[in-house]
Amino acid sequence: MNIPVNLKYTKDHEWVSLDGDIAIVGITHFAQKELGDIVYVEVETLDQTLEKDEVFGTVEAVKTVSDLFLPLSGEIIEFNDALESKPESVNTDPYGAGWMIKVKVSNLDELDSLLSSESYKELIGA
Repeated sequence: MNIPVNLKYTKDHEWVSLDGDIAIVGITHFAQKELGDIVYVEVETLDQTLEKDEVFGTVEAVKTVSDLFLPLSGEIIEFNDALESKPESVNTDPYGAGWMIKVKVSNLDELDSLLSSESYKELIGA
């Protein structure tokens, strides 16, 4: 299973890549595999400031709809528009073309509460 060591993870199966105070967020390889074929990604929180662990959107698979939880407090500044026409990118490239949002992080200290790749592997039993 693909769990890049350069990313941080949440117990809710989101991943975070940080560049300065901008975080790129998506769901993990494990999450997309559990969900199955992704057919729709909805984010209606663009330009909103949310707290850590608030729902920022949903991902719809053939069998289920799942909430997406914000791993770090901040303003959602960008949505990956490519997912509107190619939501399957979340399945085929969850850490690349399947990214979901960019967040201007308001509290970098929250990064300490996220999981390392090793801790995430333990969580999912990988």
